Amino acid sequence: MQRIFNIKKHSLNIIFIALMCLSPFNSAHADTYKDQTYFCQDSLNSTPIRQGGRVKPLYVHARELIKFISGKRTYQGLSPVQVYCLLSLEGMQLENQIKLTARVDNIEAQKFLELKEGQKTIFLTELVNHMQKLRREVNANKVQDSRVKALSTLLNQAALYKQITSGENWLFPAVTNDRVDWIPLTAFLQEGKIEAAKEKSKSPFLYVIKSEVERYNTLKGEKHLLEYKFVKANLPVISMILTLLALAALTLFRKFNIALIFAFSTVLVQLVLIIIRILISGRAPITNMYETVMFSGFGALCLSLIVGHFKKEKTFVYMGLMYNACTLMMMNFATGMLSESISPLVPVLRDNFWLSTHVTTIIMSYGALALSWILANTVLIKRRFSSFSLTKADEVYYSDLIYTTLKYGTVMLGGGIILGGVWADYSWGRFWGWDPKETWSLIAFIIYTAILHGRYTSWIPNSRFIALVAGAFMSIMMAWFGVNYILASGLHSYGFSEGGALFLGGFFLAQITLILITTLGVKQTQNA
Repeated sequence: MQRIFNIKKHSLNIIFIALMCLSPFNSAHADTYKDQTYFCQDSLNSTPIRQGGRVKPLYVHARELIKFISGKRTYQGLSPVQVYCLLSLEGMQLENQIKLTARVDNIEAQKFLELKEGQKTIFLTELVNHMQKLRREVNANKVQDSRVKALSTLLNQAALYKQITSGENWLFPAVTNDRVDWIPLTAFLQEGKIEAAKEKSKSPFLYVIKSEVERYNTLKGEKHLLEYKFVKANLPVISMILTLLALAALTLFRKFNIALIFAFSTVLVQLVLIIIRILISGRAPITNMYETVMFSGFGALCLSLIVGHFKKEKTFVYMGLMYNACTLMMMNFATGMLSESISPLVPVLRDNFWLSTHVTTIIMSYGALALSWILANTVLIKRRFSSFSLTKADEVYYSDLIYTTLKYGTVMLGGGIILGGVWADYSWGRFWGWDPKETWSLIAFIIYTAILHGRYTSWIPNSRFIALVAGAFMSIMMAWFGVNYILASGLHSYGFSEGGALFLGGFFLAQITLILITTLGVKQTQNA
């Protein structure tokens, strides 16, 4: 069978070379290599491809893969689909001038690959030659320290690049009657199909591909087109702009309705974003770090609008918008830490009832507690750097607002921990196992419960209460991000992510520094 494929491949290569001599994209007539794109055009963006356990548009797949292997989504003016397509055609011995590099930031990994001093990138073609060496080193070290993780990532990048350039990664739908077989594109583009298509179109390869895609869409529907339109719409960016406009309106205009219009517009856009992700994935959008960040910001904004309406207090809206802006900035700019890709669920997460109760409750509690964190830090900064001193009445007023959101968040966190124990008993056969995620959730719950009790009994004065609330959110960040980015161990491995340790360390440093600056030597509040 392999020899038959090789013969077909050889025949097809001859056809390709002959067609390239007549092609308007021939390098002999092009000013730059960017024009030598063969049939690799952006018109292929919506082509269905099967990878990662699901069908998705080629644009989404190419965007994710090129970003993973090179750290960038484009190359020298070429779109991700063009880059992916040209690399895939190397499996047909068609040349291109694309020279992608992988970043090597870990110093120990740089030494292992024998890079020159100061060199932080390596050509992926060269990295492929180190695959056996990398595999031996990764398999020989059971402890997943930063060096081994870096080498493992490089190994995955090299393996994926090799799979792309062999043409085996691009799985194309071949329709036979009512059956769809997913085969490499290089195997699909057979000599007979191309010869027949030459009589019908000047671009026989595009004609064959698009004809087959039409047959697939007729048979299986166009669900993958929804994802393509969804990604191109860039709803996270629109949501971020609307949130910032709402904050600006809240600050610049006396009319509160202007800010409310932008706030509700943000909620509407984010609701559409969440609903479409549910339609694409078929599950609740709370199974990876990107989705939890997205859902916590959305949930916090909704909670702040509801509580603000019943309490008749605009400050809640400010808290929700500020935190939502933080989460949207992470979604749009922290792409190396948060991956927006939609992947199949691991078995333990496939029970949508528990996924929709335990995880949703925990993430909503994070959002509610983040509201108290936002206002606590705002009060600390205002108290220390504002020209207007906060009176004792002001401190009581802000403490009451913080206390309100704190109650919602702590109750939901406790409820989420109990639901998690029930799910753990259902999935793993034990209610509690001191898993790092479980342990840090409990630590955060105890900290917030102690603060609530201290405030209720007046054991903690308002000035100290505000600083404690600001610092307490570090326990949430540890339970949320720290277990994934720093500890990276335990049964909750399905939520782990690479990168982010620097972000978390920076967050802790900034928060501790702010508390120290705003509490040490602060002037005593005046009497009301």
